Amino acid sequence: MSFSHLLLPVLNWRPGTDPYKETCPGKWCHKNDNFETDDNLCLRVLQERITPQDAVHEHDSQGSGKDTGINSRSSPYKCKECGKGFCKNWALIRHQQIHTGVKPYECSECGKACRYMSDFIRHMRFHTGEKPYKCKECGKAFKRSSSFAHHMKIHTGKKLHECRECGKAFTHRSTFIQHNMTHTGEKPFLCKECGKAFCLNSSFTQHMRIHTGEKPYECNECGKAFTHRSTFIRHKKIHTGEKPFECKECGKAFCDSSSLIQHMRIHTGEKPYQCSECGKAFTHHSVFIRHNRTHSGIKPLECKECAKGFYYSSSFIRHMRIHTGEKPYVCRECGKAFCDNFSLTQHMRTHTGEKPFECSECGKTFSHSSSFTHHRKTHTRV
Repeated sequence: MSFSHLLLPVLNWRPGTDPYKETCPGKWCHKNDNFETDDNLCLRVLQERITPQDAVHEHDSQGSGKDTGINSRSSPYKCKECGKGFCKNWALIRHQQIHTGVKPYECSECGKACRYMSDFIRHMRFHTGEKPYKCKECGKAFKRSSSFAHHMKIHTGKKLHECRECGKAFTHRSTFIQHNMTHTGEKPFLCKECGKAFCLNSSFTQHMRIHTGEKPYECNECGKAFTHRSTFIRHKKIHTGEKPFECKECGKAFCDSSSLIQHMRIHTGEKPYQCSECGKAFTHHSVFIRHNRTHSGIKPLECKECAKGFYYSSSFIRHMRIHTGEKPYVCRECGKAFCDNFSLTQHMRTHTGEKPFECSECGKTFSHSSSFTHHRKTHTRV
């Protein structure tokens, strides 16, 4: 079964064009007039962006009326490298690319190469902005079918995964697996640089970028690059001004739901993260994690230049800029540059005249929290 008529347009893809707007030659059609029916596989590949491999598998299933053997014990196609067996030859060929390192699908826009065409198609959507999966409930659209399926569980409210240890239920399997590791203490992903261990491979991958300095997410508006995709998405909303999550208590709006949830704790007083060592409770998980390290005394991040140790990645990154001289935060008013965003924010107050810290005793205001703290001591002195 050939799918070259679908593969060729993708390999020759250019920004602003649709690689699938090709005339169906009828190679996969059961009959010529079947092109307009829903069950036609050529049409599905053209409209739904499924991979030709998946289409071939489905075509074989529909055409023969039999199971293709994906879940059967029969695996006639064996990999010579690792011995893994496959039911279909195309599945073996796809698998072998892991060993060869071949990435035949290269993006002409940014040069990124992909091992599989399905990955290549998903990557193209970052350039085109296409979001083919749209939620009928709220209208939100997604680039990936997996993200769409993940989102739909919000509307259904189904929690399919229940923890046997504590009875807590989860909507998403990934969250369920991560939760289970809190009971087992399992952290299978170990960083060879600093020895820190992680429950999830995704967390490990993100952590490694601290050591490598990799920032794969770059903003098209200002050129700023980010280590984490979530931070990148939040940043993009600065340019659009989008703040879809509004607090019903005070009207303050936020770029993302997590920021709104954290903000709501100001009103409710909720502090869900409690230290088992000293009983202190925290509103934010990140602050709770930082606090825990004060008990362990472990400083997992060590500077290779001067051997200084750090509890937190943010402190480590700021410290590294002392050695590199990097000052990525630039004042638009006077051009002065700073190592971190906090210093830039404080500096900007010299231009705006903002003094956000007000003394409740005498009404005096201050630009910096340190000056405010120092001033308050004048009222408490005996």
